[in-house]
Parts: sequence; C-alpha cells; structure tokens
Amino acid sequence: MNWSGLQILISGVNQYSTAFGRVWLSMVFVFRVLVFVVAAQRVWGDDNKDFVCNTKQVGCTNVCYDSIFPISHIRLWALQLIFVTCPSLLVVAHVKLREEKDKKHAKRHEGEHLYAHPGKKRGGLWWTYMLSLLFKAGFDGAFLYILYYLYDGFDMPRLSKCSLEPCPNMVDCFISRPTEKKIFTLFMVVTSALCILMCLCEMSYLIGKKILKAISRRMVPRQCEHHDVTDQANRRQKCRIDRTLTSMENLRLLKQTEQSPKIK
Repeated sequence: MNWSGLQILISGVNQYSTAFGRVWLSMVFVFRVLVFVVAAQRVWGDDNKDFVCNTKQVGCTNVCYDSIFPISHIRLWALQLIFVTCPSLLVVAHVKLREEKDKKHAKRHEGEHLYAHPGKKRGGLWWTYMLSLLFKAGFDGAFLYILYYLYDGFDMPRLSKCSLEPCPNMVDCFISRPTEKKIFTLFMVVTSALCILMCLCEMSYLIGKKILKAISRRMVPRQCEHHDVTDQANRRQKCRIDRTLTSMENLRLLKQTEQSPKIK
C-alpha cells in the first residue's frame, strides 16, 4: 500500500486542526505508520514460514497456525490505520464544500462572500470535526478490543498447544521471535491509546471553547434590535451575521456598518 500518498492526502487537514490535532497526526505518521512500514512488516514477514509444531502430520501446522493467529497482527494494524485516518477526510471535504458555496455566492452577489473563513470550525464544520474525532477514537478503541479479544491479551506466548484435527494428539507449536513481536505489539497498543487520549483532549478543548463563546455571545448587546424598521434592506445588511466569525468580530463588523455613510 502507498502510505506516502495517504500521508499527503491526510496532511491537508493539518491547516484546519487544533494543536492537539497536529500532535495526533504527527503521532500517527511517525510512531505508527513509519514503525509499521519500516520495522513491523519485516518482523511479521516470516511468521507463517517459521511457525513450527512438533509433528509431521500433514496439515496440522497450518490448522494450528490459523487457530493461534486468526488474523495477522500486521493486517489488523493496516486496517486500523486506514479506518483511523479516513475520518479526517470528512473535514477536508466539508471545507471544500464551503469554498465551492462561497465561490458561487460571490459570483451571484457581486463579490460578497458567504464565509469569511471557510476553514473555521464553526457551524456545521464544528460538528463535522467533532464527528471525525469520535470516529477516530472509536475505531482505535474498537481495534484495541479486537486485538485483545482475539489473542486473549497483548502478550505473545513462546509456546502454544494445539489439538485440532488432523493433529494426532496435543502438539506444541512455537512462534518465531516472540519477544520482538511482543515489544512491537505493546508499542502499537500504547501509541493507539495515546492517540485516543489526544482525541479526547481535543474534544474537551473544542467543547470548552464552544461553551466560553456561548457565554461571551450572551454578554454582547443586541445591536440589531434598534434599527429603523422602514429601511429593510439596510437593516438586513447590518444584521447579517457570519457564523465563521466570533461574536466580538461580528460586533466589530456591525459597528463598522453603522459608522459607514448610508447610500441613498
């Protein structure tokens, strides 16, 4: 798989992310994708070939290997990385949709923009960003549970016993390089847990910031209530609120509109 292409594609969301999101993206590509591509694939590359059972019964080794490793760690981590990085594309797609709407609105209304900052996490984009964080944390947590459930923990046993058909009796099977694989497994588990923690911190940061803005918005006086009712067009122009701006920026915009000379 071309992981560099995926990195270039996902890195576009960096300009719309918070500091927590940038740290999360760096952790994913430095501590997970890079380790996965450079080291982990080589460690599990000879897994099936070097899996040995103390029997010469035809088919017994393959059956025991399938029982002990229902899905390879390396393929499970590849799926995990794909599922975890793809929700970031929701944010990029939403921003591109806003930019297209803004271009169409500017053409129809003589250069007037619909969004002052299409990449600002306000309105629908805020919910899209929060949804992407929930998906990323949920996928990481789900894959950690799957790994724990399939292998009864995150340990890599040196010796496994198997008595499935066509094995003649209870046979001992040995995994190649179990200590090295255990270290890589624990490393990937810890980095996944840290990524979940970063997503939770970012969600807490965004929710706290949203609450503070809602409180400050209540403190801003309603400037649009005392305009002349007869001048409908002028009143609509003054009361136009851009959702991509903060309450203080909207207040400043209203004051500038009030101070500007009226066009008769």
